[in-house]
Amino acid sequence: MVKKKKAFPEEGEFVIGTITKISSHGAYATLDEFDNKEGLIHISEIASTWVRNIRNYVREKQKVVAKVLRIDAAKEQVDLSLRRVTNAMRRNKITEWKRSQKADNLLELVAKQLDKTKEEAYDAVGWPLEEKFGEIYAGFEETHEKGEKALEKAGINEEWINTVVELAKAHVTIRKVKLTKIVELQSFKPDGIEIIKDALKRGLKSTRSKDVTLEVNLVGSPRYRFSVQANDYKTAEKVLDKAVKGTITAIEKGGGKGQFEEEA
Repeated sequence: MVKKKKAFPEEGEFVIGTITKISSHGAYATLDEFDNKEGLIHISEIASTWVRNIRNYVREKQKVVAKVLRIDAAKEQVDLSLRRVTNAMRRNKITEWKRSQKADNLLELVAKQLDKTKEEAYDAVGWPLEEKFGEIYAGFEETHEKGEKALEKAGINEEWINTVVELAKAHVTIRKVKLTKIVELQSFKPDGIEIIKDALKRGLKSTRSKDVTLEVNLVGSPRYRFSVQANDYKTAEKVLDKAVKGTITAIEKGGGKGQFEEEA
């Protein structure tokens, strides 16, 4: 089972859940990444439209992507929402989940080859890779490309290095992750076009990063599509957010307006 280092998700985080029970007031789901802790999706958070029958939207044993609204760790209560998850957010979380599953499988292989438990593999390899690279599978990808140097950077003990490198080389395939956002930029000054161009240049300049490709294309004035490709989701998300925020900050400093939306 895919594991998270922390016991509970954070408010605003997207999680994978499995619907276990449906009642008149909502649906209950176990949180697959958090030791199957239970969360509640109130009927008002099932869909954006009026919900007469919850079973028209979810069913028992169904996997869902939900947004965490509130957490009461003392009572182990987690409130979730389905209606606040866009298609783009859902796709991104599913991609992240699949990568977590691949990482979990690799750690299990590492443990078996070294006659260790999977918990020991997480402690010795998984969590250090997550700490260094932001995601366990991203650490395996780095190991696939750079070998033992990547593991040494993460502080992995020598006992584990050769096995991890061998399995990363054999089982990891590097695939680019692509994320997009639509940004609206407006300036009503006489030199508004130049202000917008300058804002875009500043946004792109702020995100120069190795192994990351960032493009901006005009969708139709005043909308621009920001697209980023990276080896892993977290890197792509970080670069895209920085580019969008940098552009909006620049346009606002020039007296214009900027806002963004997730592309469906």
